[in-house]
Amino acid sequence: MSDVVVPKGQPVSGVPEKKGWLFKWTNYLKGYQRRWFVLSNGLLSYYRNQAEMAHTCRGTISLLGALIHTADSCTFVISNGGTQTFHIRAHNEVERQSWVTALELAKAKAIRAQESDDDEDQMLSGPTADGSGEGEGEDAGGIARELSARFHDLRTCSELIAKHGAALQRSLVDLEIPPTDTTKQVSERATLFRISCNAMMNACSEFMSAAAASSARMSRALQHEREQKMRLQEVVEQLARQHDSLEKTVTGRSTPHTGANGSGQSNDTEDDEHEFFDAVEEEVHPAMEDKTSFVMKVPVNRKSAVKEGESSDESEGETVTETQQVIFVEDKERAAESNMGGTDATVADKTPDSKEEDIKVWPHVSEVPPGAALVEGRPRRTRVPDKPNYPLSLWSIMKNCIGKELSKIPIPVNFSEPLSMLQRLTEDYEYSYILDQAAKCTDPAQQLAYVAAFTVSSYATTANRTTKPFNPLLGETYECDRMADLGWRAISEQVSHHPPMVAQFCEGQAGWQCWQEFTMTTKFRGKYLQLVPLGGAYAEFLATGNKYTWRKVTTTVHNIIVGKLWVDNHGDMEIVGEAGPAAGYVAHLKYLPYGYFSKDTQRKVTGVIKDPQGVPRYVVQGHWDSRVELAPVTSASADNTVCKTGKFSVAWERVPAPPDSDKWYNFTLLAAQLNEPEPDVAPTDSRRRPDQRLMEEGLWDEANTEKLRLEEKQRAVRRALEADAESAAARGAPPPAPPRPAWFARQAAPPAPHLRHLYTHRYWECKRKQDWSACPDIF
Repeated sequence: MSDVVVPKGQPVSGVPEKKGWLFKWTNYLKGYQRRWFVLSNGLLSYYRNQAEMAHTCRGTISLLGALIHTADSCTFVISNGGTQTFHIRAHNEVERQSWVTALELAKAKAIRAQESDDDEDQMLSGPTADGSGEGEGEDAGGIARELSARFHDLRTCSELIAKHGAALQRSLVDLEIPPTDTTKQVSERATLFRISCNAMMNACSEFMSAAAASSARMSRALQHEREQKMRLQEVVEQLARQHDSLEKTVTGRSTPHTGANGSGQSNDTEDDEHEFFDAVEEEVHPAMEDKTSFVMKVPVNRKSAVKEGESSDESEGETVTETQQVIFVEDKERAAESNMGGTDATVADKTPDSKEEDIKVWPHVSEVPPGAALVEGRPRRTRVPDKPNYPLSLWSIMKNCIGKELSKIPIPVNFSEPLSMLQRLTEDYEYSYILDQAAKCTDPAQQLAYVAAFTVSSYATTANRTTKPFNPLLGETYECDRMADLGWRAISEQVSHHPPMVAQFCEGQAGWQCWQEFTMTTKFRGKYLQLVPLGGAYAEFLATGNKYTWRKVTTTVHNIIVGKLWVDNHGDMEIVGEAGPAAGYVAHLKYLPYGYFSKDTQRKVTGVIKDPQGVPRYVVQGHWDSRVELAPVTSASADNTVCKTGKFSVAWERVPAPPDSDKWYNFTLLAAQLNEPEPDVAPTDSRRRPDQRLMEEGLWDEANTEKLRLEEKQRAVRRALEADAESAAARGAPPPAPPRPAWFARQAAPPAPHLRHLYTHRYWECKRKQDWSACPDIF
């Protein structure tokens, strides 16, 4: 039935210490099920059959720190502290005790192996001994530890033999009573005694061979330590060379031109593991003495050449991205003439009877008079309740996670802010006046420059907001109607739960519309967490038909485990003109990553706007947490590597947060008003979400309880849908249709062929009629 125990101190993967068929408890419907168990390397694994060992493991429990106890004559239980528990039944008592003995031995070996590894790590991390006497002392110490571990194994075997011997003596005493099954019991005890003796003999054999093996192992450990020292020395030397090169490059460099156009092919697909290595700064032009002049590498897309021996069909359509180094220098002589001047310069270019003269640039929320917009007859609020000073107890969080699946562990509101992701995305339009200004522009290049400034402004609140917004429930919506005071209104909806996806549509009175489909992927690197957006966004201006699309850059949250959290936005963004006279225009923005050795100010953004012929037309520079400036390109060299610009003008400047906002989650004035209760909103609106409302009111314990209830309700709905789908599949019927978004429809948006969640333009009419029949019950 089961193989004989073959205890090994360090069993090789694939050579189990014990294996065989046992019965494992599954659930109350199926009871005990026959499974193939394998004990190896301190791990007990099970499979449905022996063939599954090559590809599918149904479960594994570590014996390190596990509790092994006997339930009855044939059943034993293995538990590792509450997260995993195996109830296992053998065919008879002999087999049960054989497995228990093997498991106890494997547990003892795993404990000793861990202690031995810790000792070896301490030895390798200590100072290297060059003298032979110290090396011999370390070698002897390692042998002593190994022999001590083997002695511990012998002692474990001795204890097991003593226990089985006592049981055997009790069985012999029972022989004085008229026998029933006592003879069989004596035979079983004798078998157990022999098994324990075999285990002890194997341990003795290992005890004798450990001394010979220790010398070779210690020699390898010392060799490994020497190699590590040499590698460390090479790394230190390389760092020293790089530091010297950085100093020389930053202090005394001039700008050489490479080739005909000063460009060279660049590998933009840098490894994710090395995203934050500081790069050498671009070459600095001798005339660049003020902050309005800078250098940036502009991407250039070109079709790849056909390689030798490769047909043209194989390489057709493939493109490579090259970067061209471009120097932008302010033209002092033409600065006054080329001053963009915001509205004045734009209006001057228009004809007197242009309808665009009536376009209003709406104010920022901080400039709105108190009585301009009322909520239930009163002015809008200017702050939220202070954040309560609740101590964050890791134990109180962890104790609620014991015994639960990872997907069902609730994240407490202690890490959140009283806003949902739908409301957080609506904050992108805090500086909507930039789009109002863009709507007044007749030049597509100038309009695209303002759109670029708007995309940068959406990151302003991330500089000091490190708390996490609430994850919206499937079907949750959020409306923000600020037409009366800010000139725009937006509607957002959680259209998918796995993966999480938000669809949003916003329209402004100045004649612009914005849409975005936001989803993301995360990469946890230990010290930091990367959020990589995957969805797209567009802005359309109805008067001209100009349409621009873009995708957001990567956001990284640093010091996840230890230290103060801080956020950095970095990467490249391309804003492409897709329709109207702006088709073919493109804006290249570069969000510079944080660099310890960079002499530039951090959080810097640079960019250039090119026309369809690839000629630079406008320049963008600034910082994503403070301001953005624009300047027209007045002249360029023949190869577009040196450009002169007019005077820079401010397109966006961040409005300072309220002075005491650090007491209420570092919210801006608009953020404080997003969750303010309003009448007649949809029943699925985020303002009606109870756990979020309780958190805003400072009732965090009640908010955690309510959050758990809402998440469990959502899981119950998903389980019911899965059960209906399985039932339909069993009947051979088509599966039931999944829930569909109420205000967005998944369809193609020309010219893009793939499907997107586009706004159906029904929400505001349904709100006027108070017809919420399409809204699900989620709260």
